[in-house]
Amino acid sequence: MSPGSQPGVREKVERDPSSKLHVIIVGAGLGGLGAAIAILLAGHNVTVLESASEIGEIGAGIQVLPNSSRILISWGLEDKLVKHATMPRYANMIGWKGNHLSRMDLHAYGKALGTPFWDFHRANLHLCLLDRAIELGAKLHVKSKVQDIEYAKDGLTATAVLSDGRTMSADLIVGADGISSHLREVLLGKPDPPLPTGDLAYRLLINAKDMIADPELQHFIQDPQVNYWIGPDAHAVNYVLRGGELFNMVLLVPDDMPATAMTVDGNVEEMQALYEGWDPKIGKILKLCQSVQKWKLCIRPTLEQWSHESGTFTLLGDAVHATLPYLASGCGMALEDAAVLGLCLSRLTDKSREQKLRALNIYENCRKERTERVVERGNFQQYMYHIHDGEEQKERDKRLKKFGEIDEELFRSPQTVTQPRTESGDDPLPWRYYGVGGWLLTYDVEKDVEHRWERIQEEKARPVL
Repeated sequence: MSPGSQPGVREKVERDPSSKLHVIIVGAGLGGLGAAIAILLAGHNVTVLESASEIGEIGAGIQVLPNSSRILISWGLEDKLVKHATMPRYANMIGWKGNHLSRMDLHAYGKALGTPFWDFHRANLHLCLLDRAIELGAKLHVKSKVQDIEYAKDGLTATAVLSDGRTMSADLIVGADGISSHLREVLLGKPDPPLPTGDLAYRLLINAKDMIADPELQHFIQDPQVNYWIGPDAHAVNYVLRGGELFNMVLLVPDDMPATAMTVDGNVEEMQALYEGWDPKIGKILKLCQSVQKWKLCIRPTLEQWSHESGTFTLLGDAVHATLPYLASGCGMALEDAAVLGLCLSRLTDKSREQKLRALNIYENCRKERTERVVERGNFQQYMYHIHDGEEQKERDKRLKKFGEIDEELFRSPQTVTQPRTESGDDPLPWRYYGVGGWLLTYDVEKDVEHRWERIQEEKARPVL
């Protein structure tokens, strides 16, 4: 599944009962369903528990980067997903007054890396994951809110205690219950709410027909691109969904929501006023908006330990490392978590505590530093996008231009961008090679698991002196 080549589709492992786990996944969001797919492909049995009365996804658009599309393709989802995907041509950085600053050629990067940049409506991506999980044999239960986890005395199983009194036991329970995770608090044994970042998001969907009717706006639909307007204390992002049916717009501004609220209805006039004086195109787009919601943006700093010492309970996705959306990588990190966990569990030869702990240790070793870096860079992009006009802003814009020129030079030898880097660079357009693209987009889940598994085996084989 190395960058630069098209990934193959993973075949489902056939295993006998002596090594086949029963895994309960708590949460049927994108990360939970991804985990179900990856663990089913590893040959284990999976039950998904969802607290809601029906399984579905709220929200609007979501960006899927090549490191994530590589995983989705390997899970056998390409044919289903391409029907719902938009493949934007460029990612543009634009000053708040409308001056073009720099761009990234997403098609060129996708071609070099072997997997594309995709934009989806979250509901379409979610439904494709759900269908694939069911196809592979997942059992799903709604109205199943997990209140607690209990551990067997022999250390081999854990039991999910549901709010209605039911109990369900498994060899492994995976907490994928999102940013407001209760299971994170169960693992820690104390309250641990998400941390507000000081920003909120207005999320809106606009009928593309309304934009095509306006000569100044129709190019946004006819030539799909991802656009970032960056300005003092705020920025705006937009891209096309569902093959040109919808236009997704996200406005990122200082948080004025009540401390305890995560989502509230927004006021359209108030939202429009926040972007007065910005590029007139933003104002024209916002006039097409009839209603809007506000979402508080929070993060989850990573935990010192992701799993219970018994090897029967672990966490995944936003429950353990929620990030600002400013790297478009929250979903991507959850899908990577799922893929790595599935690969680690595919190596089990029995159901012993020792083997499960080894798999969970390697899962955490693969994921912890990488997800920490994504959270940290998301925080950095919050600062970088919101710089006020002045010398620092001018310096940022110079770097955007300089690294744009460097990027063009790189594509004289496109294979360069497939070579993994370990360090982040100074490019303010983060997905380019000398931003974080060199380590974010080039990630190979299979190689990472293989490398760390071999290292553990070598350490076990080393004689004690």
